[in-house]
Amino acid sequence: MSEAFEQLGLITPLATGLQKADIAAPTEIQALVIPLALSGKDIIGQSATGTGKTLAYLLPLFQKIDLAKRENQAMILAPTNELAIQIQRQIEILANNSGLQVTSTTIIGNVNIARQIEKLKEKPHIVVGSSSSVLELIQKRKITAHTIKTIILDEADRLLDNENLDSVKAVLKTTLKERQLLLFSATITKTAQDRAKEFVRNPELVTVMGKPDVAPGIRHMYFLTEQRDKIEVLRKLLNSIKVERALVFINRSDNIETTVAKINHFGFKSAGTHGGLEKEERKKSIEAFRNGKIQLLVATDLAARGLDIPGVAYVFNLELPEDPQAYLHRAGRTGRTGQSGTAISIIAAREAVLINKYEKVLKINILAKQIVRGRIIDMKKF
Repeated sequence: MSEAFEQLGLITPLATGLQKADIAAPTEIQALVIPLALSGKDIIGQSATGTGKTLAYLLPLFQKIDLAKRENQAMILAPTNELAIQIQRQIEILANNSGLQVTSTTIIGNVNIARQIEKLKEKPHIVVGSSSSVLELIQKRKITAHTIKTIILDEADRLLDNENLDSVKAVLKTTLKERQLLLFSATITKTAQDRAKEFVRNPELVTVMGKPDVAPGIRHMYFLTEQRDKIEVLRKLLNSIKVERALVFINRSDNIETTVAKINHFGFKSAGTHGGLEKEERKKSIEAFRNGKIQLLVATDLAARGLDIPGVAYVFNLELPEDPQAYLHRAGRTGRTGQSGTAISIIAAREAVLINKYEKVLKINILAKQIVRGRIIDMKKF
């Protein structure tokens, strides 16, 4: 079925590489984006989480890389270290499956900068990283910005928010005006679109409105508490429910070790997994969870992508994602293969607006609960 991708204009090695990965047909976002990207168009793409946005931009990018040149040719900016590492893994898999000698490296914070600089001496074709870290190494003249022909902003709405906008702008200003710019996100806010207009040239707007795939066997509920009491509420719930196996989600990887330590302090067996861990460490944690050696696996969204472990009856959210699709993806780690499951969010008052957002966008009912003397009872909704 590699013909389906070749019909979009992709070369045979890429189509064959996808076949090796058991990808037979393009998703809607891929079918729309690939021809436009190959033609050199600037693109603003919006599509739900899990619809194949990463391959939608990586496939045409691979095809446009000049393998005869050892120079930085493309840059992919991401708002988090975890996402940058996830993208790097996708690049490595695609390069291996296609046989194309495309090289890449990650440039992220909180790791050994000397090692990253050593990698850059090899002149990788693609640089993947956070805007602030990439900017720092451009300023140190370790990344050659004037040879960059394609720039991709993944999760563009976050990269163009108040926290990241200045560093993204600064990175873009170091590159040539003739470069191609592709922006992708599950949600593109009006603010992000307005800010993007400063950089893009006659962009093609590609929007794929995926219908939320809500598993019918999952119950959704939340518990309202103070931020400082979230772990204590989790402890009470774990004791009340007698959980055998559950996922615990937080937003930031740098909070995982602290969360694991607190959970273990209460006598439960837990481990963490996130994109910054070495492959063997991640595998060790997941296998311990799969084999029942630990009850709880603490994870970020990116670390849980593709995680399919039977018998996960509960998913706990200690922090909520902004994107309703991300919440849905978390909840979908339970209730697999027609089984029932429960998604429980432990929220502070400021997060209540997100519960409303999920209900409205996903067309689900999230029940307000409280735990009293070890019993879970209904609570009046905020």
